[in-house]
Amino acid sequence: MKKIFPWLILITFIIAIGLFFSIEIYRFPKSIDYSEPIVDELIKEKAITVILVGDIMLDRGVEYMVEKEGKGDFRFPFLKIAEELQKADILFGNLEGVISDKGIKVGSIYSFRADPNAIEGLSFAGFNVLSLANNHAFDYTREALEDCLTKLSTAGIGYVGAGFTEKEAYSPLIKEIKGTKIAFLAYTNLGPEAWKATETKSGIAWISEKEINKIKEDIKSAKESADILIVSLHSGEEYSNEPTLFQIEFSKMAIDAGADLIVGHHPHVIQPNEKYGNGYIFYSLGNFIFDQSFSEKTMRGQILEILIKDGKIKELIPKEIKLNNYFQPVIKDE
Repeated sequence: MKKIFPWLILITFIIAIGLFFSIEIYRFPKSIDYSEPIVDELIKEKAITVILVGDIMLDRGVEYMVEKEGKGDFRFPFLKIAEELQKADILFGNLEGVISDKGIKVGSIYSFRADPNAIEGLSFAGFNVLSLANNHAFDYTREALEDCLTKLSTAGIGYVGAGFTEKEAYSPLIKEIKGTKIAFLAYTNLGPEAWKATETKSGIAWISEKEINKIKEDIKSAKESADILIVSLHSGEEYSNEPTLFQIEFSKMAIDAGADLIVGHHPHVIQPNEKYGNGYIFYSLGNFIFDQSFSEKTMRGQILEILIKDGKIKELIPKEIKLNNYFQPVIKDE
């Protein structure tokens, strides 16, 4: 019995030590907080997603479908594509026509003014930057334009290419995402010079060939304040498959001045894209939401997904969309 007792003590000690280390080994991984450093690294490695779309018009036939099929809910035009858009850190498009219930119609028969509730649809889809530098900004007078700018700001949607002063209209809108600064500028050469914003009057970033040198300096300055600069140009010939000389020359000038990407609106159809110098040019993305059902090509468009990492454009992913009979965009062949 005396010989067995020391062995029992030794065995008990060994078992106790084994249990101690087993418990500690089990606890050890749980005692380290992996979350912050690993999550931070994953965030740094994940690309920033910017999505650009074409012309957005929420009046006329589109509004009719919202009332008839969507029961007045302006989320209706975006329902088929919202999931795709909502993954973007920045979602940009050209707002064709103001959102307002003010002003009077002074434009042509093709004048657009969307219901103030249309902003709910834009917010639902995830839009946080819109261009108003286009030929429909003054369809319902300056009063409606100013009201639209105020409504967008109140909804938390940034705008470019228009403003209460010349400085605001021609200045870049800069979004900082995960430490990367992404700037937007927007211009148009359509409409009369009287629409141009001044020091004392609201208006749009209207340009002509005589302003090119000034715009070039503005682009250089904007690029100095941002990692990525995207310039929107509302120009060209409606329904033309090819860009005009002005579109080509302006776009290449902008790239030479420091812009990373030029995106075009107004032709209502898809136009070519190209790599030029250190940048990219998409001459026209076509329609995104519009009621131009008179032709197949006006019921098509592109959205452009841009992946940005380490302050550089890493990948461009154009995706063709088509508008269904309710003027809802859907990814083609989905």
